[in-house]
Amino acid sequence: MQQLPQDFLHLMQQHYDAHTADALCEALASTEPLVSVRLNMCKLSILHHPLVPPESGRVEWCQDAFYLKERPPFTFDPLLHAGAYYVQEASSMYISRLVPDFAHPVTALDLCAAPGGKSTLLAGILPQGSLLLSNEPMPKRAQVLAENMQKWTRMPLNQQYPVTSIVCNNYPADFAAFTNTFDLIVADVPCSGEGMFRKDEQAVHDWSIDNVMLCQRRQRDILGDIWHTLKPGGYLIYSTCTFNRYEDEDNAQWICSQLGGELTHERHFLPGRDLGEGFYCASIRKHGESAPSSSLCDEIQRKSRHTLRLMPQLFELEGPEVALDYDEAIQYLRREALRVPASRGMVTLTYQGLPLGLGKCVGNRINNLYPEQWRIRSTYTQKWSIGQ
Repeated sequence: MQQLPQDFLHLMQQHYDAHTADALCEALASTEPLVSVRLNMCKLSILHHPLVPPESGRVEWCQDAFYLKERPPFTFDPLLHAGAYYVQEASSMYISRLVPDFAHPVTALDLCAAPGGKSTLLAGILPQGSLLLSNEPMPKRAQVLAENMQKWTRMPLNQQYPVTSIVCNNYPADFAAFTNTFDLIVADVPCSGEGMFRKDEQAVHDWSIDNVMLCQRRQRDILGDIWHTLKPGGYLIYSTCTFNRYEDEDNAQWICSQLGGELTHERHFLPGRDLGEGFYCASIRKHGESAPSSSLCDEIQRKSRHTLRLMPQLFELEGPEVALDYDEAIQYLRREALRVPASRGMVTLTYQGLPLGLGKCVGNRINNLYPEQWRIRSTYTQKWSIGQ
């Protein structure tokens, strides 16, 4: 059983009724987190079998998501690398309920987007023709974000993902030139990490009331930096993986009172009460009205190229498709040379109809052009694929 900080226990007793606080602390100390996945609906029609094992339970608030009974060896599933699904904590999928039902293409910013759970979710539910700008301030985390977004949105040859995705590596203050630009901003801000207690012992060790209050101040600074980029009438989805009111409900009220917005919905997910980890989210509508601006998509892309640090697309698909079986796909994902029939020149390697990446056929072999930083480094293989 994990020992939780006494100050944390006292704080939860202050913020919740006794039954809820006791159930929360008991769950954090003595239970394991659940495993959940969310399907890429744009790619499902290409596959010829169900993606999720039939014994899996559906996530109540996200129709494309499921709980798994245990954590399988995801690394060794080519469909994960092909972007057919994403492994995401179930509570954080609730933002799908907070995104307005836009009737026109929109411009959206996911401000603190790594590793990509919320951005891949947004890419799947925003109207066709929308522009999604996914940002991560930390360079190494931005690389992971760029990888996951490229895998999620990369479609087979001659098909296009319905939402344009751009990934950048900037701090919130770097968006100063984007006044009244975004219809939607998702700000999953850095927090004291109480929702990570079951996954990360260091999060427990680092927790303190002082750090909670430091995080609250930092969160307000971030929100102050980006509020002007939200259009009048636009929506901010504010979220943290914490349980305390200081970083959650109090900050939502601060946004409304100090920046000028209206709280339209909020929810707290608590282990011991909800099937998920710790998560708080709130939808806040900025005062005022603004006309649709789908015609500004090209302008925003140009502005992004001039003012932001954009993460590069590592390759574009080209050449005829070459289908790989499971073992060949794992070889490819390990960046090993392949010996499969193909015409000379550039080829697109696929698994079950979904593209994995590029190769170059030089006769009796295909040279592997899979990005070095993406490759599977483990030499161990446990054959597994979701839905099989």
